[in-house]
Amino acid sequence: MFETLDPLLHAQLRLSVMSLLVSVEQADFVYIKKETDATAGNLSVQLDKLSNAGYIEIVKGFRGKKPNTSCRITKSGIEAFEKYVNAISNYINIKK
Repeated sequence: MFETLDPLLHAQLRLSVMSLLVSVEQADFVYIKKETDATAGNLSVQLDKLSNAGYIEIVKGFRGKKPNTSCRITKSGIEAFEKYVNAISNYINIKK
């Protein structure tokens, strides 16, 4: 029997964000937007969804005099991502 895929992570943009954040300590909004080729509005909505689920932490501050938003993956985000990757691996029958 296959494990249910986390619908929050199964969406392309949210999965892209999580894949990016799992490999870095933190990333700012502009970098994530560039790397995912997302619009600012769509990315903002998807980051809020990930944040509300507890998968990422959003930190708002300033870099010099300019506002800056950065994101980092949380422990529960890492756990959810790893569970998702294991589940999808089972779906496509990847041998470990």
